[in-house]
Amino acid sequence: MASTTVAGPQGLTLSRPAPSPWLIAISVMLATFMEVLDTSIASVALPYIAGSLSATNDEATWVLTSYLVANAVVLPASSWFSLKFGRKRFLLTCIAIFTVSSFLCGAATSLWMILLARAVQGAGGGALQPLAQSILLESFPPDKRGMALAVFALGVVVAPVLGPTLGGYLTDTYSWRWAFYINIPIGIFAILMILRFVEDPSYIKNAKPGKIDGIGLGLLAVWLGSLQIILDKGQEDDWFGATWIRWTTAVLIITFVAFIIREFTHDKPLVDLRVFRHRNFLLGCILIGLFGGALYGLITLLPLFYQELMGYTAYAAGWAVAPRGIGAIMALPIIGILTSKVDNRWLIAAGFLMFAIASLGFGQVNLEISQWSFTWAVVLSGFGSGSVFVPLSNVAVARLANEEIGNASGLYNLFRNVGGSIGISVVNTIVARHAQRHQNEMVRSLATTDPALQNRLHQLQQYLYSQGYGPVESMHKAYALIGGQLSAQARLWSYVDDFRSMALVCFACIPIVFMLKKTVARKGAQSVGH
Repeated sequence: MASTTVAGPQGLTLSRPAPSPWLIAISVMLATFMEVLDTSIASVALPYIAGSLSATNDEATWVLTSYLVANAVVLPASSWFSLKFGRKRFLLTCIAIFTVSSFLCGAATSLWMILLARAVQGAGGGALQPLAQSILLESFPPDKRGMALAVFALGVVVAPVLGPTLGGYLTDTYSWRWAFYINIPIGIFAILMILRFVEDPSYIKNAKPGKIDGIGLGLLAVWLGSLQIILDKGQEDDWFGATWIRWTTAVLIITFVAFIIREFTHDKPLVDLRVFRHRNFLLGCILIGLFGGALYGLITLLPLFYQELMGYTAYAAGWAVAPRGIGAIMALPIIGILTSKVDNRWLIAAGFLMFAIASLGFGQVNLEISQWSFTWAVVLSGFGSGSVFVPLSNVAVARLANEEIGNASGLYNLFRNVGGSIGISVVNTIVARHAQRHQNEMVRSLATTDPALQNRLHQLQQYLYSQGYGPVESMHKAYALIGGQLSAQARLWSYVDDFRSMALVCFACIPIVFMLKKTVARKGAQSVGH
């Protein structure tokens, strides 16, 4: 394939493929879209997977956990594998592994078979995002990088929105197995595109990473696996009230500290943590972690609210939150252009502000809303997401050299994924705990002599009596209906607490944004990557 050479930072010569960088963007975005879509699409199918494979719902959640653990372990290690085997070859291998394991997930006949296939799928998918991001940013000049990130963000932002909707449709119309089979044609097309249009730069071809840091990889796997298990099972087993969670937390802390020490002292570390010396990258990772928690928390909460309290099907709930994708698609081209024209910090701050306002809007929810009552807030949250992802990625890596790209991309995406896992766990815990608290408060404030309560009980009792129930039975059922309404209201207020908490997190991020160093991508600037 014909190529051209351009001067990179520190006199490094890079080999850039001759094809249009937009063809490269589409190629790598396909892989990203497939991986992110699969993260959310399987969650809708969990009850069906459990029933089909004779497993409980709790056991079925390991379908998500096994994927996330393997995914998180590979993320920060992706840089070493890229340097060792070549980035293009490693990317193609990961897509092939992801595609084949998707078929095995769909064809699984037992719980253990699908858990093993999901773990392999997570290992294959873990490197797709950092590899795609690295290739994308090195393929564009700095003044076009914002628009390139906007294309990349289509996969990261829109895929989690389409996941529940598409997963619900495939599961209801065909089978849960098609939630995995859908990856096969996308994976094949991505492989063909990458084979045709993507090439490795010279610094990748000439790299000598040395022997893999096996101890570092083992420590990374243990502490990330421990963290994910605690987050998944914490609420179910009363968090630190369970002895096994306390022991797992001790293992998490010990292995995490040992991992940090190992990576700072080893000659050839698996993950070069010295990249955090760049203030923008450090603060960017913190911000993307916090925003990942808020975003994935919202993605989890809204469909759950519509299904649990409003009685919607998974498919209808998916459609109710689908307009978020419209907001993201509207934002991405606008933000992609503005990143090269204005101080990116203002764009990031505006994104956090919009997401916070949308969360406050969701906090006005009640049990009388229609499916489209919060369309404006759903669209605004999507627009805010796009406004955060693109410029924050740009600012976080603006001062990094190309040889730091792969390592930094893995860490940046790891922070987002871990933040998302923590966010999902926190919002689920708040829903469960605060519902109990609100119900106790309502019961204490509800006097049995209250005229409004007595009037409501009398109306219900009269209605039930007219339906053929006896006096005593109608009285008991009337009290049960009042109790059900009380529980629903308590549950509703726990969702309100969650939405308002997410708004507070986003408001708190705005001052951190302005601690970043000012960045505007200009024409003619030296090429730096992510």
